[in-house]
Amino acid sequence: MAERGMGAASGQVPELVQKQTYWVKEVAKTPVIVKLTPNITDITLTAEAAVEGGADAISMINTINSLAAVDIDTWDTVPHVGGKGAHGGYCGPAVKPIALHMVGECARNPRIHVPISGIGGISNWQNAVEFMLMGATGVQVCTAAMHHGFRIVEDMIEGLNNYLDAKGIASVSDLVGKSVQKYSDWGDLDLNYKIVARINNDSCINCNKCHIACEDTSHQCIDMLKDDSGKSYLKVREEDCVGCNLCSIVCPVDGAIDMVEVKSGLPPMTWNERQAALGALACGVDPVPK
Repeated sequence: MAERGMGAASGQVPELVQKQTYWVKEVAKTPVIVKLTPNITDITLTAEAAVEGGADAISMINTINSLAAVDIDTWDTVPHVGGKGAHGGYCGPAVKPIALHMVGECARNPRIHVPISGIGGISNWQNAVEFMLMGATGVQVCTAAMHHGFRIVEDMIEGLNNYLDAKGIASVSDLVGKSVQKYSDWGDLDLNYKIVARINNDSCINCNKCHIACEDTSHQCIDMLKDDSGKSYLKVREEDCVGCNLCSIVCPVDGAIDMVEVKSGLPPMTWNERQAALGALACGVDPVPK
């Protein structure tokens, strides 16, 4: 109801989220779960506001503002009402990475200390595990149920039970937040960590999709070569490979390209550490403690 200044619109303003949550809590007889819109720059701001307003839990994400398509024959939007269209809410598997990121951002924020219900593209038990590992204490499913009916829930429960048994985990709650500490800002990542692509020529079908992708849109580090018998093969120049993973993504054959960690010969150093060291040098301070 963004057009009427309600729902998603007020949900984009932290102050309104805080006040509306407080008003609801004044009269509510049941726990209050505040559902957050993803149509905002930083969802942690509205999550914090909901907590300040007394929310018992938060859920995320709601649908993403979108336009599904345009009919190139009639030039009408898809869908349309009498030839006119408006934005709608997009959901399903495509929004999962966005939702997972937002759940993780809230889960690692110490000021957001209420349960999180994860929503957004959860289509199977594996997706449910991912959301729980990133801090969701529970998950909600809609699009998958629309496609497969409520039996999808039974399938997810069975899969979760088998997963827990295989891992030797007693309760699904023991999964919650286990990956949060591994989720950080890019400035805290090791600049000297190096992975490269390696092509398994026994599995390669020489479709050359990896070469084309690397040559046209990445780092031009996959060479087309011939062996002594004249047979064509592909090889990665590992010294130029940055481990972007693009070749592996476009490869149609499982196991034909592996992403392999290699030793850089350098000690770990993050961008933040590098900047601090450069700043110390500029000030005439030895950045390495004696």
